Amino acid sequence: MTKFLFLGASFNAMPPKSWRYLISMATASVALTLFSNPSSRAADSKYPEKPIRFIVPVSPGGGSDLLARTIGIKLGEILGQSVIVDNRPGASGNIGAEIVAKSSPDGYTIVIETIVLVTAPLMYKSLPYDPIKDFAPITLVARVPHVLVVNPKVQVLSLMDLITLAKSRPGALNYSSAGKGSPVHLAAELFKSRALLNIVHVPYAGGGPANAAVIGGQVDLTFGNISAVLPHIRAGRLRALGISSSKRSTAAPDIPSIAEAGVPDYDFSSWFGVLAPAGTPRHIVNRLNIEITQILKLPEIKNRLATDGTELVTDSPEEFSNYLKAEANRWARVIKDAGINAD
Repeated sequence: MTKFLFLGASFNAMPPKSWRYLISMATASVALTLFSNPSSRAADSKYPEKPIRFIVPVSPGGGSDLLARTIGIKLGEILGQSVIVDNRPGASGNIGAEIVAKSSPDGYTIVIETIVLVTAPLMYKSLPYDPIKDFAPITLVARVPHVLVVNPKVQVLSLMDLITLAKSRPGALNYSSAGKGSPVHLAAELFKSRALLNIVHVPYAGGGPANAAVIGGQVDLTFGNISAVLPHIRAGRLRALGISSSKRSTAAPDIPSIAEAGVPDYDFSSWFGVLAPAGTPRHIVNRLNIEITQILKLPEIKNRLATDGTELVTDSPEEFSNYLKAEANRWARVIKDAGINAD
């Protein structure tokens, strides 16, 4: 005799009315759940079904590019789809940011951003996107400290020596940066405001030329990215006076933090985070958050990046969203007081 299966039990193909009632109620319950909860239906979709574009709003070779490629390779392996790194430099990162802000919110376009995302609106009169409203934060991925370095010919051996010299000769010392509004520029202006110093800004077209100017003696000091300046410090071409983060870096434990060396409330690190266009389905944001978090916990990833002073960090989409708002508030005063205007 034909059997009918239900909840692991079996009975004749012509069940009694009570069983038919239970079956109809169960079917109705499942249907109600599926059709009344769109996120459940979305969560069942087969994402991703095509390659994902990973926008890097700067040229190849920098910190953003390295992180995007490191994450992208592993993410592609996990998701079973290619993750294509697409460098879109220009306008201090605004071109790449605009591309993502105006992309379809379907999970197939993501971007790696830096502090510039939240500071740009404070320096430009108008932007074609809103850094808070037009993006869906996925996760913070890394922080990288900078190192306050001087040319060895500058007659200072410590951070306090530098502060004393700068105060005795207002406007006589200068510092190089990777351009107006760059992380190096912000790090230096924060230092000036905390230590009450008058040091002249000399912008260059990128971190490489800014570091070279200090090595060559054309400029007195800079706040170089730790991975870029460590080789020059070890070779004696630059003298390190302090790490910009609140604590020492494991990549250079012999260099004191600036806070430790004499400016107690100083703390600065370049940060990197991954975002998608606003309106990207929550289950996709959560999926990407989980996968990227797991990638950054892989020993080979952590060990490789730690040697360059990169601190890998992750958080939830909500935590990253709050962090972006806090960063925007933090830098509003510094940028206003320093009169930084990128237009």
